[in-house]
Amino acid sequence: MFTAHWALWTACALFLLTGAFVFDDYGDWAETGIQRAIGNAALDYLAGDGERAFDQLIYHHDRYYGAVFEAPRVVLLERLLGLESERDIYLGKHLLAHLFFLVGGGFCYLLVLRLFGSRGLALVALVLFLLHPRLYAHSFFNGKDIPFLVAFMIALYLVHRAFRRDTLGAFILCGVGVGLLVNLRIMGVLLFAAVLVLRALDLAFAGGAEARRRALLTGGGFALAAVLTFHASLPALWTDPVGRFAELARTLGAHPLVAHNLFRGEWLYSMDGPPFDYLPVWVGLTTPPAVLLLAFIGAAALAWRGLRRPRELLRDGPLRFGLLLAALPVATTAAIVVLESNVYHDWRQLYFLYAPLLLLAAFGLHGVMVVARGRWPRVGAYALAGGTIAVALVSMVRIHPYEDNHFTLLTDRTTPERPESRYEMDYWGQYVRPVLTGILRNRPSGAIFVSPSSAFAQLQIRALPPHERERIVVTKDFRSGDHNFYEAHHIRGACSPSAPVAHVYRDGRALTYLRDGCTDEEADARFFLHVVPADDGDLPEHRREYGFENLDFTLAARGARIDGNCVAVVPLPDYPVATIRTGQYDGTGALWTAEFAFPGGE
Repeated sequence: MFTAHWALWTACALFLLTGAFVFDDYGDWAETGIQRAIGNAALDYLAGDGERAFDQLIYHHDRYYGAVFEAPRVVLLERLLGLESERDIYLGKHLLAHLFFLVGGGFCYLLVLRLFGSRGLALVALVLFLLHPRLYAHSFFNGKDIPFLVAFMIALYLVHRAFRRDTLGAFILCGVGVGLLVNLRIMGVLLFAAVLVLRALDLAFAGGAEARRRALLTGGGFALAAVLTFHASLPALWTDPVGRFAELARTLGAHPLVAHNLFRGEWLYSMDGPPFDYLPVWVGLTTPPAVLLLAFIGAAALAWRGLRRPRELLRDGPLRFGLLLAALPVATTAAIVVLESNVYHDWRQLYFLYAPLLLLAAFGLHGVMVVARGRWPRVGAYALAGGTIAVALVSMVRIHPYEDNHFTLLTDRTTPERPESRYEMDYWGQYVRPVLTGILRNRPSGAIFVSPSSAFAQLQIRALPPHERERIVVTKDFRSGDHNFYEAHHIRGACSPSAPVAHVYRDGRALTYLRDGCTDEEADARFFLHVVPADDGDLPEHRREYGFENLDFTLAARGARIDGNCVAVVPLPDYPVATIRTGQYDGTGALWTAEFAFPGGE
């Protein structure tokens, strides 16, 4: 018992300490201003500042994203602490968002502990929840999808608690939690409907008048609490609850934002709806493989138990809860395909599904330990979980602060081409801030010119300290700027004199590719890097016959325009690199442009 408690508090302390050190390593995100506007409008409306706030709540294009997460953050940071500068507010938002993410990990721990009574298994689940590389990075800057994930985990805990206690108070509390969940995103109605279905089954197969009365009373209390909480927490509904809820429900399949997604090497128009394998592919590319394997084992075992003994569904609480977890990803995948939902930017709008997936993995790990009785099988099961945690941690340290672009090591080793050239990457331009920081560090004086066509670059300027932000000059003339930029920026590597069109420098595992004065057509063109290792044995087996790895990218997808030039950041393999060749595809083949040598495998 002492060891389990010690391990839990040590893990919590390490996560808190790490967050305090790295929260300023990530940039701002595109919708910070939108969320602040919604939070302030809701607070002003509640305070009686009616007309202006009402117009904002009713007519804003994001008016149906509830303010239950944003409004308290605005109150704490801007109205109580009095933060005024954009940088201070942005840093405070990072800290609060990450702390909320850690709270989600705490509820994951409590839920697994209640399900299985094992502190060791609960601790593994906690760490796996917090060490999903993409989710960890998003926990600092993504103010929509990560709060919804955390709220979903809390709601799942309340659902399990309500059915286990089977009291009116527990179901009312569960209804409040689910109502707030739907406030954050309409997709929360899936959990609302699931609870009602389970209560309806209890009512239909109740073993007496008292059991029917209890099922009816608790189910009604849950529904009433959820509806009232949702309505009370979303002022945009107050003037026309039915009509505005119907409008909100339509956004479940048709969010108005238009985007293009790079998926399997093809650009998809988001308004056309995703292909049937969109969610499974993205989850498989970015989630630790052991979590997926254990989740599959857990779901299969639960389904087998349910098919063999269907009557247990009415009595076995853990079985019913596990089958609910298994149904959520399946139902969501079917819903987004059938409704042709507007899904974009990898699977970020569906990050909440990591909660049921991880809990299914806990079912799978528990099942393996039960079936494989004895000390060593249990040690092996925990070793698998520990290995998964170690691999995720090493990957995160290796690519920090680009964890939001993480792909699993398994994916990198087995695909003919690295996934960075075939799937959406860094759609919020998080890489721009480290690039700007590097430019400012290597160029101690003078202005840095940024074109407004680089929208993400402008967002990240706000994340810079004031003395650095003052040196950034935004210009509307794409061709203007300081063309002596490269002389002041200490680029490592030599550009071929025969083709002085691109420059590169390397910082850790990332290579920054800079192209002089590129046009709009060149920004959309397909470029490549051929990475030749210092030792051929470092190449994956399927690339050894070629002698290099091929990394494809477009400047529009991976770049920004800074100082009148295109800049792209491309992750590199781990091994020492001898040479990098750059070029462009033109429809007939590859056009070589330059070759860069890295003496000594730098």
